[in-house]
Amino acid sequence: MIEYIKGELTELSPAQAIVEARGVGYALQISLNTYSAIQGQHDVKLYVDEAIITGGRDDSFTLYGFATKQERELYRLLITVSGVGANTARMILSSLSPSELCNVIANGDERILKGVKGIGLKTAQRIIVDLCDKVMTSGIATELHVSKQPSESVSSPVKDEAVSALTMLGFSPAPSAKVVIAILKEQPTLPVEQVVKLALKQIK
Repeated sequence: MIEYIKGELTELSPAQAIVEARGVGYALQISLNTYSAIQGQHDVKLYVDEAIITGGRDDSFTLYGFATKQERELYRLLITVSGVGANTARMILSSLSPSELCNVIANGDERILKGVKGIGLKTAQRIIVDLCDKVMTSGIATELHVSKQPSESVSSPVKDEAVSALTMLGFSPAPSAKVVIAILKEQPTLPVEQVVKLALKQIK
């Protein structure tokens, strides 16, 4: 497994970098963030993720390069989400910096994610729900000095049960959580059933 490639940057475009190391030229697919980070440099070090696709008519082996370990880790988290492939993950990382993406996920800002080309509301919600805890516990957020906004920090058994109940009723977790948090901020002593009833009137 390739951890990183270090060598001379011989060619660079917004989508691809070619790095020559020990006489071998490696073509790495990159994001706009990485492009901006290495533009104008002679020697570079790119952290690598390898994508090997087998079993079809044409097997493929693609290298993705990242200027920082944090960006690579975010890419690896993104492609674990159902419906998010390598190209979509790269598009997200081209639209948002690693710290911006962490902030968006940590604070449940589906509106910004939905603004990325190719990302619909359901996919944006799925990214937030699947990765929120992982981003906050993986160390990436700490390294990038990201934290949840106070307005999103309500956490209690009542909140969790209410969101779970709404999810079982067919509502998406991310918007349900947002409504439940707002209700509990106004009336923190409400029991679960009352929170659910109020939320059902507010969720769109």
